[in-house]
Amino acid sequence: MESVRHLAAHLCLDLVAVCLLTFAVYYPRHRRRDLVPAYLALNVALFTVVAALAATGGNGGLTLGFGLFGVLSIIRLRSDAVQHEEVAYYFTTLVLGLVCGLPQLSLPMAATLGGILLLVVYCADHPRLLARSRRTLVTLDTVHADPAALRADLARRLGEPLDWTVMEVDYVRDLTVVDVRYREPLPGTTPLAADNGQAERPYQGKPAWETV
Repeated sequence: MESVRHLAAHLCLDLVAVCLLTFAVYYPRHRRRDLVPAYLALNVALFTVVAALAATGGNGGLTLGFGLFGVLSIIRLRSDAVQHEEVAYYFTTLVLGLVCGLPQLSLPMAATLGGILLLVVYCADHPRLLARSRRTLVTLDTVHADPAALRADLARRLGEPLDWTVMEVDYVRDLTVVDVRYREPLPGTTPLAADNGQAERPYQGKPAWETV
């Protein structure tokens, strides 16, 4: 009877933790409803496997470790629609199920570890953290032979370029495709003013670039 109460307490802790992660952190920020049942199902499924192995006296630590990273590899390599931050949430739901399902851990220890994990994810994916940093794939209607000219063009169109990679150069159509990471200008300023440190000017019109 004691073991049943212990399992029920760990299950309640796991459900509270994964619901906080899914409904209080992930969904309000990313609004992908299709991943909500995936997170909940993966978490509860891993908790069930861990609890079942513990009840039968099996030593599944190594198996669970390989299985965890195997699932993550499949998610990352086989799904183009899942972004890096969503893979982090997958990993977090799996780890929460693993930590809460281990019967060797006391309930306070499992709650502490789960709380630390939730706090780290909450802070790491907070919208105010590096809020002006952006990444986009840009198609420029010109070819720049000089990297300084390319940087000036990106600064004029987007903001302060932090790093970029030229993905494609088409001399026939006079196009350049650039994967660029940049700092978004402050509201009410043009990208050129934000990059060159000029006085802020009202921004009238849209940047002349195309995101693909």
